[in-house]
Amino acid sequence: MPAPLTQTPPTPAAPAPPAPADGELAGALRPRHLTMLALGGVIGAGLFVGSGTGLRIAGPAIILSYALAAALALLVMRMLGELAAAMPASGSFSVYADRALGRWAGFTAGWLYWAVTAIAIAIELIAAATILHQWMPAVPQWVIALVALAVFTQSNMLSVSSFGEAEFWFAGIKVAAIIAFLALGVAALCGAVPGVEPPGMDNLTGRGGFLPQGWDSVVAGLLTVVFAFGGMEVVTMAAAESGDPARSVTKAVSSAIWRISLFYLGSMAVIVTLLPWDAATPGRSPYVAVLDRLGIPGAGRLIEVVVLIALLSAMNANLYGASRMAHSLAARGEAPKVLLRTSARGAPRLAVAASAAFGFVAIALDHRWPERILPFLAKAMGGSMLYMWLTVAAAHLVLRRRLERESPHLLVVRMRGFPYLSWLAAAGIVAVLVLMAFDPEARGQLGWSTLLVLVLLAVAGVRALRTRRDRVRGR
Repeated sequence: MPAPLTQTPPTPAAPAPPAPADGELAGALRPRHLTMLALGGVIGAGLFVGSGTGLRIAGPAIILSYALAAALALLVMRMLGELAAAMPASGSFSVYADRALGRWAGFTAGWLYWAVTAIAIAIELIAAATILHQWMPAVPQWVIALVALAVFTQSNMLSVSSFGEAEFWFAGIKVAAIIAFLALGVAALCGAVPGVEPPGMDNLTGRGGFLPQGWDSVVAGLLTVVFAFGGMEVVTMAAAESGDPARSVTKAVSSAIWRISLFYLGSMAVIVTLLPWDAATPGRSPYVAVLDRLGIPGAGRLIEVVVLIALLSAMNANLYGASRMAHSLAARGEAPKVLLRTSARGAPRLAVAASAAFGFVAIALDHRWPERILPFLAKAMGGSMLYMWLTVAAAHLVLRRRLERESPHLLVVRMRGFPYLSWLAAAGIVAVLVLMAFDPEARGQLGWSTLLVLVLLAVAGVRALRTRRDRVRGR
């Protein structure tokens, strides 16, 4: 009698990763999300539209302004990347400031970022709704803004993976647009575009030369373009919600550094070579002007679509960053504890709602006073980004030495030239702040930002005094 057939027992399925506990964020972001987030985070409307103002100010030498701004931004990104790989934290530089300088610094940096980012959400929302209203004039602008913000708020409340996927595709479209522009521009310079005569060096050396407005214009251009590099800190926040923070942030920062340089400096080099600087119009995208000269049909609408995507992408990233900063502040006792609560998927829903709240208020304000709210909010942002960058440099100078002394194995990403490049970055940031103080147009922005920093420092001081008093009474 044949032996009975034996049945191989089924292989047990791998256990699913445990759901995050209440108050814990989910580590669901993948390396591809972080890489595209690092690339797309600084490719915004400021590049596609704001670069026209800089070109008009400095002429072809605006490329030097962009080079200086990019060098400063990439130094900051490198410092942040080193700290994020060693000590991943959703609060990013606020946590590092807390550990390096004290709770007052973490409180001030965290709430400064949250306040400025909440304002940025409102600005990007209103600007995006303005574009969409031009396409759909029958739909009120406030309705468009309300729907857009509600959609992105809900998306961020679902899970971090939904945010990551949205940013992956948003960033992909922006990167693809710049690559296409670079390819077309290089082809035009080489005489490969039918009907377009290569300009040679005429736009670079003619019309007053490479420096038609003098070296002072390079400085003025720097003050115009440096703010276009804001937003890169969100990738170090997102790294804390990835499966392997150290590896993910290392790859994202390393790839982003040279690609951002290529996209920014490469596209500006194409623009200043193909477009006469005195033909640039402030407020109008020089990318559109170049494509019009190359005879590309519908150039204005194409760039308008890219600008819209850039605005929605920036709003989505800022909503994510603001909510994670609020959650981090709550975890450190610097914000209401209720903001710590998370969903079953690890999304800080109440922190997302609190961060989106100002956007909903801005919709009502813009409806009541159209074309007045956006400029006012922009002034309130001003130089806050530079103060945050300065915090990064100060924290890096302290924590890098501490890590070398206590935990050198955590330094999987090392910034070369330490501490000289860190000091150079700090000096560069201070120099830009000083230049803003002497620039009539930038002085008001610097004043609003400084006032906000001083108010937060005063609140931090009062909190510190209360804590000290409570400790004394407890004794």
